[in-house]
Amino acid sequence: MDMTFFWTTVSVVVLVVDLWAMASIWRTTKSAGTKIGWTIVLLVLPVIGLVIWGIAGPRGVAEPPTSEEHSKG
Repeated sequence: MDMTFFWTTVSVVVLVVDLWAMASIWRTTKSAGTKIGWTIVLLVLPVIGLVIWGIAGPRGVAEPPTSEEHSKG
């Protein structure tokens, strides 16, 4: 029973991180083809794809935060 809880927790964490990565991918300025490609990689290979994306994925956010709260140093 303890191993089931462990793997369920790991699965949920991987799912949440993959969803965050996909959201980050779709906020970039890269082409639609690049975004679709990275999304497919994450859907097919959730853990390995996340590692690959973390190393080689697209960088840059299309719309950076504009509020005064984000500008404070």
